[in-house]
Amino acid sequence: MRVWISGLAVLADGMAGWETARAILRGEATWQPTPCILPPPPTLAPNERRRTSPIVRLAMAVAAEACAAAGCDPATVHNVFGSSNGDGRVVNAILQALADPAAGISPTQFHNCVHNAAAGYWTIGSQSHQPVACLGGYDWSWGFSLLQAAAEAVVEGKTALLCVYDMAMPMPLGQKRATRGTFGVGLVLSPHPMPHALAMLDVDYGAEDAADTVLTLPDAQATTALRALCHDNPAARCLPLLAAIARGGTHDIRVAGDVGHVALRVTPC
Repeated sequence: MRVWISGLAVLADGMAGWETARAILRGEATWQPTPCILPPPPTLAPNERRRTSPIVRLAMAVAAEACAAAGCDPATVHNVFGSSNGDGRVVNAILQALADPAAGISPTQFHNCVHNAAAGYWTIGSQSHQPVACLGGYDWSWGFSLLQAAAEAVVEGKTALLCVYDMAMPMPLGQKRATRGTFGVGLVLSPHPMPHALAMLDVDYGAEDAADTVLTLPDAQATTALRALCHDNPAARCLPLLAAIARGGTHDIRVAGDVGHVALRVTPC
């Protein structure tokens, strides 16, 4: 399958936007894991905005920025949202409340605990009636969400927004599912060439098992730190693709799955 990346957004610790991330991945700036600021979604009404959790704000921020970079109307694109853990903070709070009969929890937390909460807020804010797929695939959420979005764009002939995001899992749930840092990425995938496209992406599924392409950057210290982030945060496994886009040139990338792998060829536009 062949698609064109017409919009890209990144919001993560130490990466407040694609331009910052691009400089780091090109070795032009150092990476410092400064906690990122999650802006309130401006497209939501004030009462809905107050109910959003940090991970919803993360997802909506990269989705909106990717659409803005692509110059597309968010209400017209197909949507694919992927997250390994969903809203771990809310789930953790609910489980703690269930374990303590004296504890209470706000009813507004319950509609945030479902895996498609971020996508729901996004469609409300963008006034979208387009299809939405929400995927949770453990450590493999990034690769298979990308595969889904590419297939959506090619088969339906429609521009697709891909939004993948994960945040640190609080304790005690974090003891069973360790996830660190904050990372969100948004891509707008077009089924046809676009004048402002960043790269052309050939996407395929391979039935045989294959390891992830190892992230390698010009700076050795950044390579070590960001490889650790790829390991600790499932959404950050997009970094080899982002690095290939940032550096330019043609690159072949493999993204491991629980069964098989996703093969990517990145060609600059």
